[in-house]
Amino acid sequence: MTTNTEAAPGTAQGTEATEATAQPDEELRLPSSGDPFDQDDLPTPKGATGSLLRSLLGPHRRGVVLTVLALLIQQGAVQSGPLIVAYAIDSAVPAFRDHSYGPLVAVGVGFLLTACASAAFQYAYIQLSARVSQSVLVDLRGRIFRHAQALSVDFHDRYTSGRVISRATTDVESLRELLSEGLQELVNVVLASLYITVMLLWLDLGIGAVAAASFVPLFVLIQSYRRRAARVYGERSSAIAAVIVKFVETMNGIRPVRAFRRETANDAHFTRLNRRHERSNGTALLEMARYVVGSRLIANTAVAGMVLWGAYRVAGGTLELGVLAAAVLFIRRLYDPIDRLAMFLNSYESAAASLKKIAGLLAQTPSVPEPASPRELPAVADGQPGREVVFDDVSFGYRTGGEVLPRFDLTLPAGQTVAVVGSTGAGKSTLAKLLSRFYDPSHGRVLLDGVDLRELSTAELRRGVVMVTQEAFLFSGTVAENIAIGRPEASREEIERAAKAIGAHDFIAALPDGYDTDVRKRGGRISAGQRQLVAFARALLADPAVLILDEATSSLDIPGERAVQRAMRTVLRGRTAVVIAHRLSTVEIADRVLVMEHGQVVEDGSPAELIGGQGQFAGLHRAWRESMTG
Repeated sequence: MTTNTEAAPGTAQGTEATEATAQPDEELRLPSSGDPFDQDDLPTPKGATGSLLRSLLGPHRRGVVLTVLALLIQQGAVQSGPLIVAYAIDSAVPAFRDHSYGPLVAVGVGFLLTACASAAFQYAYIQLSARVSQSVLVDLRGRIFRHAQALSVDFHDRYTSGRVISRATTDVESLRELLSEGLQELVNVVLASLYITVMLLWLDLGIGAVAAASFVPLFVLIQSYRRRAARVYGERSSAIAAVIVKFVETMNGIRPVRAFRRETANDAHFTRLNRRHERSNGTALLEMARYVVGSRLIANTAVAGMVLWGAYRVAGGTLELGVLAAAVLFIRRLYDPIDRLAMFLNSYESAAASLKKIAGLLAQTPSVPEPASPRELPAVADGQPGREVVFDDVSFGYRTGGEVLPRFDLTLPAGQTVAVVGSTGAGKSTLAKLLSRFYDPSHGRVLLDGVDLRELSTAELRRGVVMVTQEAFLFSGTVAENIAIGRPEASREEIERAAKAIGAHDFIAALPDGYDTDVRKRGGRISAGQRQLVAFARALLADPAVLILDEATSSLDIPGERAVQRAMRTVLRGRTAVVIAHRLSTVEIADRVLVMEHGQVVEDGSPAELIGGQGQFAGLHRAWRESMTG
């Protein structure tokens, strides 16, 4: 067994680096306009957005092709109307005057067939597009959920849950609007423009050329709108994310909000965020209004000019009346979708901003990755007490800078219970997080029975190492389900045995439905101390070789703590344990005590040895005794 600490090269001794200051939430918020509320975007690698879109649509190629085909046929049927009108005016009506009814009947049948075809293929399009879009959205939500779970703890320490929720809700909803409504508008506009332009050129080259030329100012207008809208919708997406973050944060912390009368201050802050969202929405609507007004001005000017020119030509006998009528109908159909194009651009820019943010999230890689070729831990021999833990030349610092743990070596023999004490920010919890592999060391290795933790799959590591924190987080569900999280296949008898060993059986049995009682969100139906006991039972049922207790008795009262300590003497026997505690009463069960200060182990020995000495732990113990007797 060795304990050795030394300053890392280039690091000043005694630099105070606390966990509290080492993990600010702001690191991943990239600067945009200088407003801190805007700094929620993750960096999106070049090409990530397009790659994500292709991967989402790739499995649905057949559905996409059929959807486009249905829309092509539907548009062909719709755009046949003006040609039938031209035929009716120039041929069917004169034939009717000559008592020839066939052409007029053909006109009626043609209108009926095109109407039926348009309705049938519109229905087919809606069905096909709905299937594709819903499958894509289900896939995307699943990806976000799975990827967010797979990302390392340090990511979630810095990127708030409210923003992850915003990616999976508001941003996915923007994509739904585009897929269900916007794309149809785009395809309709593109197909109608191409079809009508060709028909106009075929009917009359001059009118067709004027119509095609009018697209130039429309194209300039659209490009200008897209540039402005891209910025506006990016700001709007950030604004709604900030609203969600504040809402989630306030609801999760409702008890301290009420206890410290933060309602008024929170309301003022939320109002500012809400107003910012309102302004971004208003700006988006204003940009769309500018586009609509400009497009209508261009379209109406072009239509008026072509109608006057066409009427002049009809009067001069150089253009047939039926052709002019068909051209006017086509021209109106050509420019009517231009207004609807604004709705598509509206949906498109919103969805593009959302997809970029989602792509940025999905592009994040775990800082604690799964090994390419995972190893298995060696089998534990019968009677072997736990597993040996070795910190080999380890140092660690959070991404924000500042070394929390200077380089050190530490060996915890198999079966030993080690208590780690020290002031707040000394590095105790960081030590536990390295052993749990919530983080990887900046330098060196953490070994479990000689195997580097980096070489173990997450499943293998979690079977060997279990951590109980002071949060005692419980999920919605029954007490039995929460205890069995570490071993879902455990029988009810095994669940109850674990609860009895930790001293939780009596209070569980007294609940309305016993082990089948729903603890509700975050375990709110039971007290904090009871939640901690359930968390202990959960860890014991998992039966790890290494157990970490990070301030795990902090929620218990003195009688409850004593009861847990009695149970812990039994359950910790035969396994390696690391017990992090502020209460020195918890240290009494330890075989060995490590005293940490500024990330270094400054004292190491048995409780009796350190209490009998003149070091820091002896002083802490005397002060604790005086407080108990005073």
